[in-house]
Formats: sequence, structure tokens, C-alpha cells
Amino acid sequence: MKNRKLYHILKKVKKERLAVRRLSDDALKRKTEEFRTCILKGMSTNTLLPKAFAVVCEADRRILGMEPYDCQILGGIALHYGYLAEMNTGEGKTLTATMPLYLNALTGKSAMLVTANEYLADRDAKEMGPVYEFLGMTVQSGVDKGIREGVRNEGKRRIYDADIVYTTHSILGFDYLLNNLVSSARDRFMREFYYVIIDEADMVLMDAATMPLVISGVPRVQSNLYELADFFVKTLQPERDYIEEDKSAWLTDGGVAYAEQYFRIEKFYGAENFELNRHVTLALKAHMVMERDKDYVVTEKGEVSLLDNGTGRVLTGMKLRGGMHQAIEAKEKLNITQENRSVASITYQNLFLLFPRMSGMSGTISDARKELYRVYKKKVAVIPPNRPLLREDKKDLFFKNARTQYEEAVKEVLRRHETGQPVLIVTSTIADTELISRVLIEKQVAHSVLNANNAYWEAQIIKEAGQKGTVTVSTGMAGRGTDIRLGPEARNLGGLAVIGIGRMANIRLERQARGRAGRQGDPGSSQFFVSLEDDTVSAVGETVLERYVDKDRWISRRKLKKLINGTQKLLEEQAVSQRRRSVDYDKVMKRQRTMMYDVRNRLLDGGSLDPDMVQELARESVKTFLKEHRKLTTGDVTRYVLNNISYDLNNRFLNIGQVKKRERKKVLKRALLSYTASVWKNKVKSFSSEEELKEYVRLCCLQAIDNAWVEQVDYLQQLQYAVSGRSTAQRNPVFEYHEEARQSFLLMEKTIKKEIVRNIFLGQIQYSKTGEMQVLFP
Repeated sequence: MKNRKLYHILKKVKKERLAVRRLSDDALKRKTEEFRTCILKGMSTNTLLPKAFAVVCEADRRILGMEPYDCQILGGIALHYGYLAEMNTGEGKTLTATMPLYLNALTGKSAMLVTANEYLADRDAKEMGPVYEFLGMTVQSGVDKGIREGVRNEGKRRIYDADIVYTTHSILGFDYLLNNLVSSARDRFMREFYYVIIDEADMVLMDAATMPLVISGVPRVQSNLYELADFFVKTLQPERDYIEEDKSAWLTDGGVAYAEQYFRIEKFYGAENFELNRHVTLALKAHMVMERDKDYVVTEKGEVSLLDNGTGRVLTGMKLRGGMHQAIEAKEKLNITQENRSVASITYQNLFLLFPRMSGMSGTISDARKELYRVYKKKVAVIPPNRPLLREDKKDLFFKNARTQYEEAVKEVLRRHETGQPVLIVTSTIADTELISRVLIEKQVAHSVLNANNAYWEAQIIKEAGQKGTVTVSTGMAGRGTDIRLGPEARNLGGLAVIGIGRMANIRLERQARGRAGRQGDPGSSQFFVSLEDDTVSAVGETVLERYVDKDRWISRRKLKKLINGTQKLLEEQAVSQRRRSVDYDKVMKRQRTMMYDVRNRLLDGGSLDPDMVQELARESVKTFLKEHRKLTTGDVTRYVLNNISYDLNNRFLNIGQVKKRERKKVLKRALLSYTASVWKNKVKSFSSEEELKEYVRLCCLQAIDNAWVEQVDYLQQLQYAVSGRSTAQRNPVFEYHEEARQSFLLMEKTIKKEIVRNIFLGQIQYSKTGEMQVLFP
């Protein structure tokens, strides 16, 4: 769809608004049922769009006192047609979303808006809720903290049964995983996914795309290798023992030889050393790749909390998978927390690809249009602002060293502060915000600091940031999703001045920072102060930094600019490569998860195994046992029967040792198959009806599948970290991961079949007071 098509539809909406404006409140409310009837009769939402959008526009005007501008209607049209819409800061994305959400909710299917944090989701649901309720629709916030533990699924069901849901991407992801872990169909609480709008879409679909959501379960046996691997990694020499590149690190051939000597083992990459290999790889990444106050913080309680690299916000409740979190704790000399099993996992990339209709909006998404189309098959529509942009984006200032850079930046802050102009200083890291804060204290400048350590005060700090004389120091989290509104005096003083200190990881983050100023035609300005000592510029290498910074050699302004901007481009390319690699890894998990969830859902919906299939699996179990045991003893047979078929032997197999060796397996096979058939026959007789037997078999299958899948998910989480260190062994890590994951899946299938037989043959049933069947599994 071309932009002129969007404008053509906009004309239709504006025409319909003239007719809708004459309607009474009651007539306007009745439009919802009228539209639902049209859809039931086969009318498409595309055909209905002009009338439905006109109704929402009028409801917005009457209920909220806010009538959507043309640019907001254009944005709504783009969102309905599945575009990722770029809309400038302050253009009213919250109001824009009311139109496509209402239209898609008319279908009776789920319609959601997913935003960056709980505060925004709750706020938007409460502020926009009266519009939907006026039009006869239900709306819920996914951040319902009033849900009691005992009725959690009922409370969640109430949320997701609503016509329109506002929630966060993390809440939605965890709820999806939990919904697929329920043990019965009545415990499900989510409807099938249909339509979603992702707010701050570039952050969710790109910056946080590779961050996995993991449900943890029964703890693993705690490893004592974390401290050992941590100490070993501290003895390594760069270049000689390991290579650090592209946000990863791995041992060189010399490093592998040193590890084999250090740990007194023969094959570092051998299967027998999988755990040691994994722990060394984790420790190497913890020391060489993960940076404190950039990738994570250590709280006052002595806990490791992850940071969102894009905004600097703490990722509440999220831990790195596969033991990475514990490796960081070992590095920081903290108490090592329990490494839990990964019960279920999904990345944001795969979560949002589950929606048949997905759209999103952000102020800075057009820069990544190629990658977004390649991964999500989504096009970007740039929506023009309602008012011309008056913000003055000044040219970046380049410096050789950080000292001059900070001195000049502070001078500019003081110059503007003396006039009363509000100033927002944006830095890349928490450490930089604290450094700038100390300098401002020395200069006796009152200011607020906003970073992950005091995010609780974010709303209050942002509220004051646009007032006369205010100075705010922040990481990239400042105002993302919320607007900095200018005070009346500040507008006459030139509006908000954004001073950026340090080159950021990508252009989108810098555009986000600049976008804090100049909302809806307000005055404002932005300028970045960058140097060779910025964190992102370290990618140029130690040699260059030593030559121009430490030795203070002369460098032309043109070369300085080229070096600094070139490293940002390099970092962006590395980030794209990392996301592409994450997609490649996650393809395996996606395929396996889809298959396993489909099987689970069929079982939850009443599916079961045919009795003939149960007998076939039992026969297969016997054949597998005989194949795996070439030299059989009476003890082997006894253990197999007691562990798989029956607790009642009746001395049936005690004389098997007296049979000639040549004939022993044939005789034993006939005896085991006969005994298995007999036990199954008696098992069938113990049930009062075929339905009761079917329910018993269903529960036995479900338990076997769940246990095996938990082990598989946990193994794949560990495997991903283990194979990442194999680049030095002339291997392709992604190929290795795919192949080993395939082999483990085949092994899991065998385990499931074996466990189904065990559960069915050895399981015991009992009934609750309500008459519900419960199975005691072996």
C-alpha cells in the first residue's frame, strides 16, 4: 500500500465524520452492534474502516475532549494495515491506537496494545478506557496487581477475555508461556492471538528482540564449577588464549591447550567435558563481554539486575539463561543463586510472529526498515507531524579525549542554565550520569538524576524536566513513552535543550534522545559531544586509542569524525549480526516448541492414544530393552519389568538364565511380550468405562511429554552457550547447535514413548472429593 492510498482512506474517514457528528450519544453507541453485525455477515474490517474510525474519532472528542488530527488518523490507518508507523514524539500515539484497536476488536478476536513498561500500560488503559466503554466494549490492563494467587488463572482469563487489552511485552510473553504449561483445558486463560500494536516497536522488535523470556522450574543440582571457571578465566592472556569479537569471546587453539593442561583433561570439547566447557565459556563471556553498569547493575541487596541497553531501564524479573547469570555473580564475588531449570522459553521475535496481524509504532523506526522487513516482513510508514518540527539539531562536536569533551559539554549546560532554559543531559551509561552529577554538584547546579538506580521517580522527574531552570541528567530512558511538556516560560527561552554526551550504540538511540525536545511544534535544540574515549568508540582498537589519546598525537577533525562515526556503524552491523544469529539459533526452538505445544493442546482438548497404539508402544519398549542389552541377566530383566511393566513379578522370569544362550533372547522376547499384553488386559479391565480409560491414558501421556520437554528446553538453553565457544575449533556454532538439537529431539521422542508406557502400566488412579481423576505416577 502506497502512502497516497493512506491519504485516500483518510478522505473517506473525514467524510464519514461529518455524518457521525450529528448522531446522538445513544445512536453513536449503537454503531458498535451495527458494525459487529456487518462483520458477522461477511464484511471485512478494511471495508468498515472509514465508518468505524469516524465513530472512534467522535467518541474521542466527546469523552476525552481530544479530536484526532489527520496525522493520527493516518497513523491509525497504517497500524490497521499492518505497517510499523514512525510518528514523532508528542504526536499522540496513544490516541492514534484507539482507532485500529476498536476496529479489530469488532471481529470478536483479541486486540492488544503492548507497551514498554507497566506504568504506561496501566495509564493508557485507564485514560483510553472510557472511550471503549462508551462504545460498549470492555478494556483491561494486563498489569492487574489485584489478582490473588489462588485465583490467578481466573483473574488472567478476565483480562484476556476483554475486547481490548493493554499490557507489556514481558507480561504478555510470560503469560503465553504459562498458558502453555497448564495441566488441563479449563486452566487456560488466553484467547488465540489475533491483532497487536507494539508501542516503541524498534526497542521491542530489535533492541530487546534477542532477550529470551524464560520460565524457571525445579532447580538444577547446583554446580561448583562457577568459581573454578571464574578463577581460570582470570589467568588467561588476550590474543594468546582468547579472542573477543562481535559481542562474543572464545578460546584460541592455545587457550584450549592451556585449558586441557590446567584442568588435566584430554579433550576440552569432548562430550564428557560438556559441563566444564560450558562453565568456562560462561565465565569468559561474563568477564570479556558483560559490563557492569552497562549490561547489568549490582543492587544494594547484592543481586545482579539486567539493564535494557537501549533505555538503561532495569529489566525487572529477568535473568540471563543457561548459567550466564550465575557466571556474572561469580565474577562480582556475590552469593551464587540457584541455577533453575528452564521450563519454557521464547524470544520477543518469535512471540510477536505468532500474531496473524501485527503492527507497531515508534518515533525512530525508519532507520531499521530493511532489517524489520527481512525478519518480520513488515514495511515502515513514516507519518508526517501535525505541526512542523522547530527543533534545531546542531552538528555534533568531536573531541580527542573525554576530559575536553566533558568540560565543553558542562560549559554548554551552564551557559543555557544561566538563561533559565531547561536542559536534559543524556548519557549512555549509569556511570556517566553519576560523573556528570558530581561535576554539576561542584558547580552548585541543582539537578535531578534519572537512571536504573532511581527509576521509581521517573514520572515525577519527567514531569518537571520541561520547566524553567530545570536540569536533568539521564540515561536513554528519559521520557521514552512519556512526553516532556514545556512550562509556559520555558517555551519563550528556547524550549528544552538536549545535550548528548557520548556516541550511542546506534543512530536510533540518538534520534530518540533528540526527540525529547521539540514535541508538537515546540521550540528546542539538541547537540552531541563525542570523543575517542566514548565506550562505543573502543571498537576502533587499543592501537588507535593509544596513538591519539595516550600519546596525544595530532589528528585532523575530518579523521576524528570518520573514526568515531565509523565505530558506531560497526557496532550497528555487529548488533544486526547478533540478532540474525539469534534468529538462526531460535529457529530450532521455534520448530520444536510449535510441535510440542500442538501435541499438548490436542491432549488438553480431550485427545488421547488409541489402545492399539498403547500396545504398540509397549511392544516397542520391550524390543528396545532387548536391543540395548546384549548380555542379559535375570537382574536386568527383573529391573526392567519392575521399572516399566508391573510391580508384580510372581517369579515369572527367575528361570530365564537356564535357557540356552542362543535361544535366550527369543524366549525372553515372547515371555515379555506375553506378560506385557496380560498386564495391559488387566489394566483395561480395572476401568469402569472406555471414557475413564481414555482420560487415564491422556493424563499419562501429558505427564510424559511435559517432563521430557522441560529437560529438552533446559538442555537447549545450556547448549547455546556451550557451542558459542566452538568457533576456534574450526566449527560453525549455528550448524553444531542445529545438529545437536536435532539429535536431542530424537532422543526426547524415544524418552517420551518409554515414559508413556511406564506411566500407563505403573500408574495408580485415585479420585478427589469432587470426583476428579488423579494419577499417582511412578
